[in-house]
Amino acid sequence: MRERDFDVIIIGSGVAGLISAFYSPANLKVGLFTKGNLEESSTYYAQGGIAVALNNDDSPELHFEDTINAGAGLNEENIVKIVVEEGIERIKDLISAGVKFDRVNGLEFTKEAAHSRRRIIHARGDSTGLELAKTLISIIKEKSNISIFEKYFLIDLVLDNDKAIGGIFLNEKDEVELVYAKYVILATGGAGQIYPYTTNPITSTGDGIAIAYRAYASIMDLEFYQFHPTALKVNLPQKFLISEAVRGEGGILVNGYGERFMLNYHPQGELAPRDIVTRAIYLEMLETEKDIFLDFRPIGKSKIKRRFPNILRVCNQYGYDITKDLIPIEPSAHYLMGGIETDEWGRTRIKNLYACGEVACTGLHGANRLASNSLLEGIVFGKRCITAISQDLSSNNINTSIKLIEKSPNISFTKKDLRELMWNNVGILREEKRLKDAVKILEIWNKELEGTFIKNREFLELKNMVLVSYLTAKSALLREESRGAHFRIDYPITKEEWRKHIIWQKGEEVIFRDVNSPPSFKRNN
Repeated sequence: MRERDFDVIIIGSGVAGLISAFYSPANLKVGLFTKGNLEESSTYYAQGGIAVALNNDDSPELHFEDTINAGAGLNEENIVKIVVEEGIERIKDLISAGVKFDRVNGLEFTKEAAHSRRRIIHARGDSTGLELAKTLISIIKEKSNISIFEKYFLIDLVLDNDKAIGGIFLNEKDEVELVYAKYVILATGGAGQIYPYTTNPITSTGDGIAIAYRAYASIMDLEFYQFHPTALKVNLPQKFLISEAVRGEGGILVNGYGERFMLNYHPQGELAPRDIVTRAIYLEMLETEKDIFLDFRPIGKSKIKRRFPNILRVCNQYGYDITKDLIPIEPSAHYLMGGIETDEWGRTRIKNLYACGEVACTGLHGANRLASNSLLEGIVFGKRCITAISQDLSSNNINTSIKLIEKSPNISFTKKDLRELMWNNVGILREEKRLKDAVKILEIWNKELEGTFIKNREFLELKNMVLVSYLTAKSALLREESRGAHFRIDYPITKEEWRKHIIWQKGEEVIFRDVNSPPSFKRNN
């Protein structure tokens, strides 16, 4: 088995992982590992932009309030404060580094759902994530202390006395490699592929969450999966997202009868929080048995072409002209608010293991993410992780041996079965019987895969997807209320006694954590 050794290994090439690499000091030997190509991440598809309080009539305090209001009572206020304040300096750093944000007499700010001010900045119209990632990658490739490894799949973490000391990878030739490190940063992204309809890339299979759980890290808030209301309704494994910014600029939603309907569900209409818009669309589809459409025309042709060139181009490929046609849309799994529980520096329950970006659960988003806060969180915590590591660099005295034994599983289901079960039973609208059925089935499937290993990426992804799905279903069944993105038909009311986080840790019963209390793990590292 080939071995490598680094000071820090970063797993994932989305904004959080790239930012950790970008800010890594020259004295650190860093390995950046990604399961696909460097350009394959959710960041590349992020259209909505970055929320930051830089506009003249805006402030971190207002951004804080909007984030709290969207989060439905589950935000960790100290984390929100850190992100809205430090995000300002991080954006200034990125501008200095060469990220070309759109400008019209200074930075151009737009408004999105549930924001009280125009505070969303974009790059190249609706290609913000692409521009950000390309700039960061070009800089990282010039840093002599960073080695990049593409198509390296993280199988599991290597632990020694409850401390992370590296990872076991399947390389591009499907050979197993052992990579030692003093510190590990998980930035592996979300888990949208557990659902059949998702805006996430095919690489978003929940690997980091499953791997961290197997290493006894704590996993928090998995019941809160955000379904984006407006994905282009076409038959694709990865749905094309139509940005929140379209509605922020004046786009409206109409049903199959051409009727605008959002004001029937919320006084803010199309600019209501995402969870409300998603449920409204879903219910309208069920009630009318017709498609729902997004109408760009109130925005105006010239502004559409300037602000949404990528959406214009992609919709044209599928026969839709957004300057004059109604565009069929449907909700799709988009963003996981939950993940690996971390503190304010990205530290986890496992010593020397850090997590940032969508794989982590800092408590920023609460039960429902405010539009365009995810890139900002990845930027702030990508920096915080590497800063904490740089200030606490220690040496590893490795005392462990690794031996992987292949054990073929006997699988009674397919990935298609898993994804359909999650959509039908643990999707936008939830209720006890379907959730209980899902938990029962997923427990069986998870046991089929426990302790098995073969050198096959699809199998390893499926194993991770089943585990994350199982924990998600258990959380959704346990939370007997509706809050944010989690909606129970049988418990439609938000309950004060459920103003707490649900946490899972391998080998333990469920853990509850009160809002605005320290992480469930107690440790200085």
